[in-house]
Amino acid sequence: MSKLKRSLTSSLNPMVETKNTTDIKNRTGNLYESIAVIAKRANQINISVKEELHSKLEEFASHTDNLEEVHENKEQIEISRFYERLANPAIQATQEFLDNKIYFRKNDDDLFS
Repeated sequence: MSKLKRSLTSSLNPMVETKNTTDIKNRTGNLYESIAVIAKRANQINISVKEELHSKLEEFASHTDNLEEVHENKEQIEISRFYERLANPAIQATQEFLDNKIYFRKNDDDLFS
């Protein structure tokens, strides 16, 4: 089991819950900056999960054009269901942010000088 899958299957609730915006804002001092950090992390999670899923499903891909050979594969269905049950990447990223598991840094260059 990959490191990503183990971290995703931890006790994270896949249901959307309201979060206290002051908790999110306190980490960076700016709510919008915090949301930008969360969004970037969610995008990273989404890309890695998508790549992992495609690599696993590639094993089951049939490269023939014959429509008669379409069949169900129980392992493929099980893999797809597992990934469907995972929490949304935005939920995962928000929880990581609130648990201080995301490293980020501010760019000190002032763009509007």
